[in-house]
Amino acid sequence: MILSVQRQVHDAIAEAIRKQLGVADVPPFAVEVPPTRALGDLAVPVAFQLARTLRKAPRAIAQQLADALGPIPGIARVVATPNGYLNLFLERPAFFTARVRGQVPPDRGAREKTIVEHTAINPNKAAHIGHLRNAALGDTLVRALHFRGTPVETQNYIDDTGVQVADVIVGFRELEHKTIDEVRAIADSTRFDYYCWDLYSKVTEWYDGDKARLAIRAAVLHDLEHGGSDTAAIGTLIVDRIVRAHLKTMARLNIGYDLLTYEGDILRLQFWAHAFETLKAQGAVFMQTEGKLAGCWVMRIEEEGTAAASAEPDDADSDDPEQREKVIVRSNGVVTYVGKDLANQFWKFGLLGLDFRYRLFATQPNGRSLWATTSGDGDAGAPPFGRASRIYNVIDSRQMYLQALLSQALRTLGHPAEAENSVHFSYEMVALSHATARELGYEMAADDAKKPFVEVSGRKGLGVKIDDLLDLLTNKAAAEVARRNPEFTPAECERAGAQIAVGAIRYFMLKFSRGKLIVFDIEEALSFEGETGPYLQYAAVRAGNILHKLQEREGVSEADVLRSLDDLAADEISAESDDPTHDLWAVVFEASRLDEVVEHVVRSLEFSGLAKYAFGLAQTFNAFYHRYPILNEEQADRKRWRAAGVAYVRAQLTRALDLMGIDVPNRM
Repeated sequence: MILSVQRQVHDAIAEAIRKQLGVADVPPFAVEVPPTRALGDLAVPVAFQLARTLRKAPRAIAQQLADALGPIPGIARVVATPNGYLNLFLERPAFFTARVRGQVPPDRGAREKTIVEHTAINPNKAAHIGHLRNAALGDTLVRALHFRGTPVETQNYIDDTGVQVADVIVGFRELEHKTIDEVRAIADSTRFDYYCWDLYSKVTEWYDGDKARLAIRAAVLHDLEHGGSDTAAIGTLIVDRIVRAHLKTMARLNIGYDLLTYEGDILRLQFWAHAFETLKAQGAVFMQTEGKLAGCWVMRIEEEGTAAASAEPDDADSDDPEQREKVIVRSNGVVTYVGKDLANQFWKFGLLGLDFRYRLFATQPNGRSLWATTSGDGDAGAPPFGRASRIYNVIDSRQMYLQALLSQALRTLGHPAEAENSVHFSYEMVALSHATARELGYEMAADDAKKPFVEVSGRKGLGVKIDDLLDLLTNKAAAEVARRNPEFTPAECERAGAQIAVGAIRYFMLKFSRGKLIVFDIEEALSFEGETGPYLQYAAVRAGNILHKLQEREGVSEADVLRSLDDLAADEISAESDDPTHDLWAVVFEASRLDEVVEHVVRSLEFSGLAKYAFGLAQTFNAFYHRYPILNEEQADRKRWRAAGVAYVRAQLTRALDLMGIDVPNRM
């Protein structure tokens, strides 16, 4: 890991600037990584920033700093370059030995509690491919924060009182005329999330046939919010079964949670009523008395450029001046989801003065306990939830202005720090390539065939279920594993195929900038070559195979290699190596940068940087592996150093893949 060294270098240079150059206000400067190791391991361009203040050439300032710097732990030498950079060379053997032996833990970041809310799939049908990006980004953020040492609470918001659940209830009652016992029998005897997928689509068509039928939905919504009715009981059954199906789907993708937050509990425990009174008292909301929004409680939108975002039925048209006001409570008294989000956000920060009750919901496949909110009797042994210092809400870019309203409300109520730490982690949507849509049996309309990609719509029943996609990729990957490894049993091929399928999907969801629409393509994602999850997995497997063969042929284990490093000649790894390209050191140094990369991607929330780093590391390793013999190297010291390098790359690449929720198969 490199961050601790970079921080030591930064502090030493900043101190030299203050003491030796007499600059009290040191400008912010970076400790960079030069493009090649021949130029040095670290580079500092601060002389350019000081040139105007000191009225000297950067070259002279760099030399003055190089002369003034005392010993820096881990740094072998400092060189002032003719163009004004400070280039630093690490004590390479000591640096490498400590890290390959695991003696340098990751540099820990902020330790204030953080909540990450992600996934939040409507509990009315099977999860589809459009939900993948949210879950993959959110889970990777959680893993990265844990890696930095940040206490993280992972929440999954369950909208059990929304229109989507109401529509499935309408389908069972109005289209299929089912009682709650009959619905339970269907849930017990079918793939219930798939059954509801089809029913939800039929209800949408039923509404289109007569808009007056929407009044039935409104009545169901009212019953859901107030509870205590047969309608609410059917809703509870549907939600419970669908949520459990979603959790099984997410577990296949190595995704888990700490808490399920139920929207209905926000209402039943009076969270919203309490928040509403506070908002009214502070003037954050007011009742509109005229125009299209007459009778609605609204919040005036302050942020520029947000008004054209998605609207709810009570919102005015985009060219209407009233569109600058967001409906919080409709004229019929129904709270919009924005209002419930406000109450939930206040609770997450510990600002509401109220708390949920909690029940143990399930034990997840990895043994992790999953809790859920409840408005009934809670479990006295539940851990504490909420009261975070920072909150990340992972939700697509179409909700940008609604998330901005959360921050606006916090500021209005006198909580500027919480407003600043209320982070909308936005992203663009996922579509399908034409080839993938055809392979998955997606029936395209004529208009879809003319577009460069195929859009999905859960409401219309047009889309690809995540489990179907996972099954298809698992079968394809398992067949490829069987072809390459005829000695594998069917169970071994299936296990490796499932790991490869998850790697293919999760890497594809991360490798693009989050502001870019993804067009998912099965063949591209599943390729063992190129910028894909399977390529990275294969690189890690190859590194493991090298170490396995070394032990098999020579009886030398990885532990033996690491123990012997102190007794080896260090020519292979030192800056004075007769190899001018320093290829072994280059791959080792690149592997050490994982913590630096994680720090950057957490700050930028651009996890494509982590994906590209891992891909670059795999490429660097593969180039090294092909150029330099390891098993067939005759010089014993070189073989040991190279084997140690392989072990370190495998460990760091495995860590990077784990941060992305990707397992490394034993063999591929």
